[in-house]
Amino acid sequence: MAKLTFSLDDATVEKLRKTAKRLRKPQSMVVREAIARYAAGEDLTSPEERERILKIIDYIKKQPTYGSPEDAKREIEEIRRSRRASGLHREKRLREAEERAARRR
Repeated sequence: MAKLTFSLDDATVEKLRKTAKRLRKPQSMVVREAIARYAAGEDLTSPEERERILKIIDYIKKQPTYGSPEDAKREIEEIRRSRRASGLHREKRLREAEERAARRR
């Protein structure tokens, strides 16, 4: 583990000491945990990035839809049948899934 020397203002030092005492942890551990939490928050999107993503979503929502809800359900069911039928004996399971779907219609 590396040893570092850095300066903190009095208010920050006081907060560090109080927090370490309250948590019953060494000050170095409090600093490590605080840095880990801060770094984890860095993975979140920035306000600018969030705004850009929301604009893209708004644009997509405004685009006309093609097909009916029934078309969407049919396509989803085809995908599910295909996924269930993958692997060993795929063709047999795909045929069986298609037969089951045909009976439901």
